[in-house]
Amino acid sequence: MRVSGTIALAAALLATLSFGSPARAAGPEVVAGPSPDPACFRPWDAKTKFFKYAAKKPPYRIALANGFIANTWRIQMIKTAKAYADQNKDLISEFKVVSTGEDLPAQIAAVENFINSGYDAVIVNALNPAAFKPAVKKANRAGVVLVSFDNVIESDDAIMVNVDQVKIGQMMGEFLASKLPAKGASVIEVRGPSGNSVDRDRHDGFNAAMKEKGVDWNVIETVGKWDDGTAQKVVADALAVHKKVDGVYVQGGSTGVVRALMDAKHPFIPVAGETENGFRKLCAAHGKEGLECASSGTGPAQVAVAIKAALSALEGQAIPQSVALPISYTQYPDFKDGENFYSGQSDNFFVGNAFPDCKVGFTAREIMGQSESNN
Repeated sequence: MRVSGTIALAAALLATLSFGSPARAAGPEVVAGPSPDPACFRPWDAKTKFFKYAAKKPPYRIALANGFIANTWRIQMIKTAKAYADQNKDLISEFKVVSTGEDLPAQIAAVENFINSGYDAVIVNALNPAAFKPAVKKANRAGVVLVSFDNVIESDDAIMVNVDQVKIGQMMGEFLASKLPAKGASVIEVRGPSGNSVDRDRHDGFNAAMKEKGVDWNVIETVGKWDDGTAQKVVADALAVHKKVDGVYVQGGSTGVVRALMDAKHPFIPVAGETENGFRKLCAAHGKEGLECASSGTGPAQVAVAIKAALSALEGQAIPQSVALPISYTQYPDFKDGENFYSGQSDNFFVGNAFPDCKVGFTAREIMGQSESNN
């Protein structure tokens, strides 16, 4: 037994010496850019590398692994994804959606199940930016295109599609800094679900902007989970304790925040929020009364750009590893009905939901005709 073990060990050592380390996991080839569609697939910066996957013949099986769903942005995002899949039925034979809530292990398991089931591409809005690296490796070994968006997977080995979330936070901080005194002001910050990269990045950008401007504010942090009802409640609670505040930064749930101010009969103050239609309607109606607003973000249609990137990768096109999307931004007094908000549309609708450079756009009927449920 001892001799056999020695022989086995020697054989293993010989294999290592002869053939070097184990073969690198399969995955995309790193190639020179640009993409064949540079207007849509803009690299994040000059250092961004380009991926090229082995081309496959359509039609493709594509899955969307979503986590958190308890707000209107996610609901509209899922409906938009399904609408885009319908627009591309010649390329997509099956489009599967799974939402796992705030259960991170369940979302990771869903991604791995799609890989094991032979889907050609998996689109992910990740609950945690660092937890999916083993899934990325698994996807690359299986030849599956993995694309994350919004709350991205922070990995250099998979495609990311996103706006500069840190920049959005910075813009909001700069807006409030321009409206409030540099010292002594109290500001409510309404954050998103903890652990998400968007919440982290916007929070960091917001605080960096205040620090850069030399602002000494009392920041009252709350968690609104990017949801109108939750944001309205936590702001109402904060107002009950602090009585008077001078400004608000809300990552999502902006309409609820303004309604909390109105219900408390608090004087209108500057509010920096997301791109909800209801929020922009209120900003347009009450701007002259002191509700001076900045509204910034990106529409749920970024999921369609992520799917488009996956389709292009499956066709063998070169794609930037990190794709930069434009930021939607409007501030008082530039809110215009029919242009950047819609008085005739629901409050629960995110404007700026098209990416013309990517030929991504939808009618209200295309989106509203879809279900947000798993399928």
